[in-house]
Amino acid sequence: MFVYADNAATTHIDPDVVKAMMPALGELYGNPSTIYSKGREAREALDKAREQVAKAINCRPQEIYFTSCGTESDNWAIRGITKHYAAKKGKHIISTNIEHHAVLETLKAMEKEGYEVTFLPVNEEGFITAQQVEDAIRPDTVLITVMTANNEIGSIQPIEEIAKVAKEHNVFFHTDAVQAVGHIPVDVQKMGVDLLSLSGHKFHAPKGVGALYVRRGVLPDNLMNGGGQERSRRPGTENMAGILAIGAAIEKATANLERDMAYVASLRDRLIDGIVKAIPHCKVNTPSHDRLPGTVNVSIKYIEGESMLLLLDMNGICATSGSACASGDLDPSHVLLAIGLPHEIAHGSVRFSFCTENTMEEVEYILEVLPKIAQRLREMSPLWENVKNQETL
Repeated sequence: MFVYADNAATTHIDPDVVKAMMPALGELYGNPSTIYSKGREAREALDKAREQVAKAINCRPQEIYFTSCGTESDNWAIRGITKHYAAKKGKHIISTNIEHHAVLETLKAMEKEGYEVTFLPVNEEGFITAQQVEDAIRPDTVLITVMTANNEIGSIQPIEEIAKVAKEHNVFFHTDAVQAVGHIPVDVQKMGVDLLSLSGHKFHAPKGVGALYVRRGVLPDNLMNGGGQERSRRPGTENMAGILAIGAAIEKATANLERDMAYVASLRDRLIDGIVKAIPHCKVNTPSHDRLPGTVNVSIKYIEGESMLLLLDMNGICATSGSACASGDLDPSHVLLAIGLPHEIAHGSVRFSFCTENTMEEVEYILEVLPKIAQRLREMSPLWENVKNQETL
């Protein structure tokens, strides 16, 4: 059996999405910036996709700007806001210590450019509070950037409460919602955010297309210079195939969201329950509440995560030890360290992430294979030998 259980890294492109993008690879080849008929046809299709994205997150189409990915959207939001408003408001930024690398590395680079960043610590389940944010706000705070849902452990932050604090103190608020859109309800009006990043390949669109929501009246500087595309805010000839795909994908992903969430959560809960019962000395890192429906992160003590992933792969199961963007890093996940795991336990972690294409049969297969792998690796571990000796005393 083959099981793809790494949907937080990327998703399979939905056949309906492939169908939706095909016109842009054929007859709909016009440049949407031109005024003749072929260009107008492309423009109409682009506008429809913008409306689809806007409807899915409850905003005006004019507040959606297409980008190449979530990383670009994050960079544009953070750098654009700070550059435009720093002279008026200041150069202090508030974030968390479990953000995606697209945010963390941007902020670290900006610290070298003279900005000050407060990285708020999360608790043992991966959450911050609105009070923490409020306590960190200074007169020179220009931006708060907090992810909606964590890509490694699935914790969902209190975005609405943080947004209220930001508004009370007249501070701009951006959220990286790349792991949230298409998986949980995302309503920018209810959330109260000023900017929101999303990426198509997390909900069955192809890689290479994303979007940034910018609330009307908010004016981030452009990240790039060039032509007048995206209402002169994001230059570069539009990726029409990707844009048509993200429109179709987000429409389909949100059409029956409550039903889909319940189904995917049933897979998550069965896996967690099965792992805890079958494998002693393991720790579930996914929080027990306010979590993504499809994410399971667990540390299996006294073994190495990389070996576990290789053996899972040999059995046809795709999983990961953390963010796919850092899979080549030998250091343990910064998220797991942030929630208080020691290095040796964080190294033995694995993340499974499900979508509606997964089945309960696949979950049962993981539960058949994983305990055997854990036992095999532990039998080769001197640490496990010490544990067994202590338990027999």
